[in-house]
Amino acid sequence: MTDNHQKIIIGVDTHKDFHHVAVISALGESLTDRKFDATPDGYAALIAWVTGQGDVLRAGVEGTGSYGAGLTARLRSAGIEVIDVLAPDKQERRLRGKTDQIDAYSAARAVLSKRATTVPKIRDGEVEAIRILRTSRRLVVKQRTEIMNQLHSLLVSAPETLRAKFAGLKAKDLAKACARLRELAGDDVVTAATKDAAKSLGRRHVELSLEADRFEESIRALVTAYAPELLAVYGVGPDVAATLLTVAGENVDRIGTESALAHLAGTAPIPASSGKTNRHRLNRGGNRQGNAAFHRIVLVRMKRHPETRAYVEKTLARGKTKRDTMRLLKRYLAREIFPILIAVQERHATTQIAA
Repeated sequence: MTDNHQKIIIGVDTHKDFHHVAVISALGESLTDRKFDATPDGYAALIAWVTGQGDVLRAGVEGTGSYGAGLTARLRSAGIEVIDVLAPDKQERRLRGKTDQIDAYSAARAVLSKRATTVPKIRDGEVEAIRILRTSRRLVVKQRTEIMNQLHSLLVSAPETLRAKFAGLKAKDLAKACARLRELAGDDVVTAATKDAAKSLGRRHVELSLEADRFEESIRALVTAYAPELLAVYGVGPDVAATLLTVAGENVDRIGTESALAHLAGTAPIPASSGKTNRHRLNRGGNRQGNAAFHRIVLVRMKRHPETRAYVEKTLARGKTKRDTMRLLKRYLAREIFPILIAVQERHATTQIAA
């Protein structure tokens, strides 16, 4: 019989319709595993089952931001510490095979060995709302760009009368002009088809522009209300602030240190030494959206910020390259922004406690 007082760790391989759960002891011994539906009733049955196996120390869950988001929230509400676990890499899968059972046990052992230590983001507050709006706006902007590219491509081979009519117009003016096109009785079949297609693309571009502007205003309002301290940083606008908040998460203290934030955003120096060579290189890993946000701040400061311009000149005079200089500036930004993010989190935590 199972000792209900033993310490256990669970691992969960998440899927859209079901989750596979594996239980190991605190010494790494495989105990049991089982499959549950990915529904509220399934989550309740899962929690009741694992707590009946022993005292749960931690739970390693794959995909805490996707298929495992609902289960992660339920585990946390039940007082179980959740660790975000990455899926096994290709080399491990080649050696051990691939099944839901194997992946679940692998997740549990990753937590036990402390290969997985990442605390999942909280997804029930303002930062999650900002993430949703920002993701939606990025999709709308991407679609708008694709439509404008298609419209330009269409007009390249359009009849001469249409090409002359729209020559020199910028993107927004071109889309509005195409949206107002009307078919004339004397149009030939090619001109009529071109007008029909251009009118449809123009109207869609105008609609997407309005949607993008609406999302942008909503993001600006949320960021201004949630993190005005972040907007006060030189070079940080609403979009960059939204990116940084999304990357760090609402529970920023899960990152731990400003060095961890730098690694998360891919702005920390990586050793690249060999033999007699002793140097560091720019980190090409990490969250690329966070890295892009730091990059945009650096570009603004290098162009307009007097202190940054002076630092760049001094650093280049020491023999550093422009890329090395930007890496140093990004690392400095992580050191500057991390305490601001922590202060924002603490302020909102204090407000919630007071409420």
